[in-house]
Amino acid sequence: MESGPLDARVQWKASTSSPAEIVAEVESRAERIDTPFEGGTIAWRCFGAGRPLALLHGGFGSWTHWIRNVEALGRHYRVLAADMAGYGDSSDAPAPTAEAIAEALAPGLRQLAGGEPVTLAGFSFGGIVCGLIAQQGRVPIRAVVLVGAAGLGLQREPMDLRAWRNLVTPEARREAHRANVATLMIWDKAKIDPLAVHLQQQNAERARFRSRRIARTSLLRTALEATNVPLAGIWGEYDATAAPYVEERRELLQRLRPGAPFEVIPGAGHWVQYEAPDRFNATLLRMLEEVKPRA
Repeated sequence: MESGPLDARVQWKASTSSPAEIVAEVESRAERIDTPFEGGTIAWRCFGAGRPLALLHGGFGSWTHWIRNVEALGRHYRVLAADMAGYGDSSDAPAPTAEAIAEALAPGLRQLAGGEPVTLAGFSFGGIVCGLIAQQGRVPIRAVVLVGAAGLGLQREPMDLRAWRNLVTPEARREAHRANVATLMIWDKAKIDPLAVHLQQQNAERARFRSRRIARTSLLRTALEATNVPLAGIWGEYDATAAPYVEERRELLQRLRPGAPFEVIPGAGHWVQYEAPDRFNATLLRMLEEVKPRA
């Protein structure tokens, strides 16, 4: 389960290459597959072999939300990292709803998994989409792992993000995105590196779907209550969308699924899989062995 060497390679590259070069190099080791849905295509980056593990990014994101995880996880699973509809290289969904995004992903999940049950891991808004995929029943789901997931209808502190759309100069835009990484994504400011800021800017400026209003609803909770899919959860200790109420997330998940694995990673924020990749990768791999499908 050791993921250190692969993550060390990304860290070393971060000191010797530009952020765009790092992304291009990781992507060069992926298999790019575009799968159709009614009205467009979903872009996937696929790594490794084995049982299918689909990774769904957060709002204003893309597959690169998992850039420090895909290769480590690909040593154990067939990793399917999506650009969801309305994000990155994928087409827009037929309707501007989370339900439509979930429906658009279903044909690709069936195709890439070859009919095998899929484990879903969803970060932030991606967790809502995971719950909806399970509720819609178009894809056999082995388990769902929620990573800093939104849509649970639980307490959260207010947050002010910096507006960037009307900023003219590249420097001003980059500084706004850096500020938003510090406010929302990464708790330890020393870990806000050029790659993190680059990914935030590229992902936010390419996103066409607006998820923030959905994140504050209880849509995920409602979807999970309508299914019996096995659950697990990973949160950062200082997740800006949950702290200081992270334990409420644990209590809810374990009320919905008694015994559900749940781990809080210390010293990390919302984008826990980027800020603490080694700990996250090891935790997720362990959870995937612990969480079992129900009869």
